[in-house]
Amino acid sequence: MLLTEHQTASLVQAAQQGDRAGLEALFEAHYSGMEAVATQILGPGPDAQDACQDAAITALARIGDLRDPAAVRAWLHMIVRNNCRTRLRARRPVTLEKAHAMADPDTPDAALDRDAERDWVRHAVRRLSPAVREVAVLRYFTERNSYEQIADLCGIPVGTVRSRLSEARRQLALVLPQVRDERHEDSAAATAERREEAEAVLAAAAGGTPPDPVRRRWAAHAVVSWPDGDLTIGLGSLVSRLARDHAGGTRHRLAGVVAGPGLTVWETTVTGPDRLPATGTWMLREHEGEVQHVRLIWATDNPARSRAR
Repeated sequence: MLLTEHQTASLVQAAQQGDRAGLEALFEAHYSGMEAVATQILGPGPDAQDACQDAAITALARIGDLRDPAAVRAWLHMIVRNNCRTRLRARRPVTLEKAHAMADPDTPDAALDRDAERDWVRHAVRRLSPAVREVAVLRYFTERNSYEQIADLCGIPVGTVRSRLSEARRQLALVLPQVRDERHEDSAAATAERREEAEAVLAAAAGGTPPDPVRRRWAAHAVVSWPDGDLTIGLGSLVSRLARDHAGGTRHRLAGVVAGPGLTVWETTVTGPDRLPATGTWMLREHEGEVQHVRLIWATDNPARSRAR
């Protein structure tokens, strides 16, 4: 669909004011070009299609930055190109934070804008239905965000991950404009709080117990699923298992934390005398702020020996 300069300007203005139909018309007009860019970089197939769909979410969150409506085609192509290049370097999808950072100059104003946009998107994710919210948080806000990694963490087939992400994109396209002007939770503060919790739990492996605020946040019947298939109950069982690892020389060191709605993700490095260096991902499912279920997967540097259950 070819648009005149006047039509393009009108649609951009409408999209910036939160009109979903205007944004959909822009994507429809430019999607074939976006897909051509992605295919040129990634090759034909689902990766190129996913790169375009993920770029669409980034564009939806940043449409207000577009100053010249005539530049919308180049702007959309730039988002796709940056997304694809990051995928090529890491062979995994780019998080929203990284996509935003690549598109913005490193200035205080730009940093404030990125923080506001991050909080806006996270606020919108809270409105997603529970089944799709979890995969959306993992896909857009963590480093363990390939389809296979998400499937391992959630215990679902890869095809289900794809279908839920497709539904998440559809819901986000509806919700983002609706919550633009609402008060958004400070995600940096929430992440800092969850990081303190993770550090306290991991530190307890060397002796001691987590502080009371941490222990109160964990349900007594919280189920912990370990990579070897074992299931244990409660925070105490998790600390005991970590203490056993620590006594044997294995160390779990915190690398990152993501605090999402109803979900916290810890990313750790795992080293020890009898194992290959590994990366660990802990997914903490929560209900009304209380941790109900924890699932750990880890992957070694040797894919043939990686384990994820």
